[in-house]
Amino acid sequence: MTATKKYDSVKRFGSRYGRRIREKVAKIEQELRKKHTCPYCSYKQVKRLAAGIWYCKKCSTRFTGKAYSPVKRIELEVEEKS
Repeated sequence: MTATKKYDSVKRFGSRYGRRIREKVAKIEQELRKKHTCPYCSYKQVKRLAAGIWYCKKCSTRFTGKAYSPVKRIELEVEEKS
């Protein structure tokens, strides 16, 4: 028997909307609520004011970013040179 994943933030939906949609919402909300780093002062207390508007508590900077995270995650691909 496998253990089921418990998503606290989506318990409010109960058994409605299907498993996949609830998992997607849980993933988005988990990304939204985690502590983010300020791109200006590197302090880890950035709060979301509205969709795409972020506020750093230390340097009092307002800046724009993505809707659920302040900066785009950049995945670098390393190319091998022959």
